[in-house]
Amino acid sequence: MPVVFGTAPIEDQDPADRKVNEPVLCYSYSEFVTAFGDSDDWESYTLCEFARSQFGLYGVAPVVFVNVYDPEVHTSGDPAVPDPAQVTSADIIGGVDETTGKLTGLELISEVFTRFRIVPGLICAPGWSEDPAVAIGMAAKATGINGLFKAMAIVDVPDSTVPNYTDVPGWKNDNNLTDPNMIVCWPKVKLGDEVFHMSTQVAGLIGDVDEQAGDVPYRSPSNNRLYANSAVAAGKEVWLGLEQANYLNGQGLITALNFVGGWKAWGNRTGCYPSITDPKDAFIPIRRFFSWHANTFILTYFQKVDWPITRRLIQTIIDSENIRLNGFRAMEIILGGRIVFSEDENPTTDLMDGIIRFHTYLTPPSPARQIVNTLEYDPAYLQNLFS
Repeated sequence: MPVVFGTAPIEDQDPADRKVNEPVLCYSYSEFVTAFGDSDDWESYTLCEFARSQFGLYGVAPVVFVNVYDPEVHTSGDPAVPDPAQVTSADIIGGVDETTGKLTGLELISEVFTRFRIVPGLICAPGWSEDPAVAIGMAAKATGINGLFKAMAIVDVPDSTVPNYTDVPGWKNDNNLTDPNMIVCWPKVKLGDEVFHMSTQVAGLIGDVDEQAGDVPYRSPSNNRLYANSAVAAGKEVWLGLEQANYLNGQGLITALNFVGGWKAWGNRTGCYPSITDPKDAFIPIRRFFSWHANTFILTYFQKVDWPITRRLIQTIIDSENIRLNGFRAMEIILGGRIVFSEDENPTTDLMDGIIRFHTYLTPPSPARQIVNTLEYDPAYLQNLFS
């Protein structure tokens, strides 16, 4: 489930009804419009872009939206009229009000599970994640939601600043977009007259692919269809060849490619690649599966917290998890997996202090990012002329 931060056209609503720095769960476009209004001015109202893509194109739900635009605060002119252009990256990053203790911006990610009992899977901020400070903040929040859960941040390289694909890897590295919990996108994509940040459509595509896979995130979004008929950077069409797209992939970027089967997302690597090559960190589907599996373990066994530490408790968890892992293996979601309770990892002092540690070994399949076929001329078959 994506949690999306941005701005929405709430000026015309009754001030008492305005949703400002408040997570709102939406299952449909109509619910979004009821909560936030609607606008074609996506540059000013970034949440409308995401709602259009998620509900109108990809048809996946739910989504949690967080609007940081406050018409009473973000104003300009004399006399003051509301102005969403006054919203800054600092509003998206947010913080904690010293007086009231109220959370704002990205800090509100911690309220999503307590409000809706749904664990965030993706963190998005189209239009705002082009600011490295916002992108890094998103990735930081993705690593420890509520001190327990993990998600992934989908961010964009600003195409207006970096319109040439050869400059994108350098900008990514210079601005430290190198986190394993980060998916880095370039450029934008266009459908008719509508221009979407790549991160917006990748979020929808991930939801679509997950749904096809039984809501288990083990497949890559790469080589799956985008709702686009062109790619654009700095307002101009971009036509990448396979070699150019693979160059970006090799630098830890996901892009758009019009090759076999129309416009598709192209790239399997997280932002940490190529400096980190560990499959559980460098491949998007493997990183997501590890995080999802860890989140599911927490949700499943949180009810066991504070039970007496007995052999029955330990064996219950081991048996349940091994059954689940064996099921994943049978469905080829993983190639194999097991969970153990090792004496070496559970010293007496920890057991006395009420801490028990399990260790899960698992191997999700890597995406087949290259399929190689070698052709060889075999003169032995010339003998068939004489058969």
